Amino acid sequence: MAETDVDDDYGLKPSELFAKHTWKIEKFSQVGKKEFRSNWFEAGGYNWYILIYPEGCDVSNYLSLFVCVANYDKLLPGWSQFAQFTISVVHKDPKKSKYSDTLHRFWKKEHDWGWKKFMELPKLHDGFIDDFGSLTIEAQVQVIRDTVDRPFRCLDYDYKKVLVRVYLPNVEQIFRRFVEERISKLEKLIEDKAKWTCFGDFWLGMDQNSRHRMSSEKMDVILKEVVKHFFKEKEVSSPVVMDFLYSGLKDLEGQTKNKKASPRLLDDKELPAPLVNVDKDMFVLVYDDVLLLLERAALEPLPPKDEKCPQNRIKDGNDEEDINKEAYERDEIRLTELGKRTVEIFVLDHIFSSKIEVAYEEAIVLKRQEELIREEEEEASKRSKGLKKGFGKCRLN
Repeated sequence: MAETDVDDDYGLKPSELFAKHTWKIEKFSQVGKKEFRSNWFEAGGYNWYILIYPEGCDVSNYLSLFVCVANYDKLLPGWSQFAQFTISVVHKDPKKSKYSDTLHRFWKKEHDWGWKKFMELPKLHDGFIDDFGSLTIEAQVQVIRDTVDRPFRCLDYDYKKVLVRVYLPNVEQIFRRFVEERISKLEKLIEDKAKWTCFGDFWLGMDQNSRHRMSSEKMDVILKEVVKHFFKEKEVSSPVVMDFLYSGLKDLEGQTKNKKASPRLLDDKELPAPLVNVDKDMFVLVYDDVLLLLERAALEPLPPKDEKCPQNRIKDGNDEEDINKEAYERDEIRLTELGKRTVEIFVLDHIFSSKIEVAYEEAIVLKRQEELIREEEEEASKRSKGLKKGFGKCRLN
């Protein structure tokens, strides 16, 4: 089943903030202009256009391409808009089309953004200019909302499929690296037998209400940190990362409700039981016994990597569309599961580090202080007894 943005929780859907514009420049070689612009197109409440320098912008022998905000000087003071966009010069063979993607925050002084050296001019004659002398340029612009404090759907569904083909290895690496780093931290704690035993005594020594209170946190508190950690404005794959964190969170919520969030199966095996439950507006660790939960988290393997290379970008209607659809669905399943695991490990790490571990360290400090006080009292008592005994002897003499 195709994933759409119909379950999005915030305002306009990504599909309503997205536009794809195709610009066919006839008799391109005879244009004779240093620069010219496409017609305007609308995305996310702004008008945009493609700006082209056929002989290069501040460079020679290159085609320069930019995406620009139209009438930027007439917008409200202080305006800015974050967007991801892709520009492509279309080849006769769609698989050979030239693409470039980027993220940029547009504002008054940076209202246009793109590539001065998009491609070398001589290469245009290697299949990019068609038999009628026309050059076709496509722009895909995805406006991305600001001030969102939890994982959210960033991308139009079809545009996301295009980006996943390109940034799959990067997105997967981001998820795996985060989970592996946090798991390594847990493993070191468990391998330190003395500390693990001491921690176990502390945890088992608490009453059940205290354990339950320490095993939960408000969703908004943690999800705000998730966005802060993973959404980097300078990292072009950030919107894809955020999309799959959103999908993973939705699956986690679905599992908590004992419903099938979506047909997420890996190698025909049911997904592992969650580490974290969602209870109204709270994240709650699934076990009161956090010792067992930490051990399980450290031992549970990540979804296996797909050793196949990412699929090339292929335009709709290509003979390989069915193959790419199957590959994308496989990648979508794996990345959603990685997104869910990343959310779970983030929640577990946050609750453990900010609440349980802090309480444990405070208990250790308190215990040491009590031991020091006891030792000082014992020492004082010994001195007092010694003084009394000495004073008694003085009186006898």
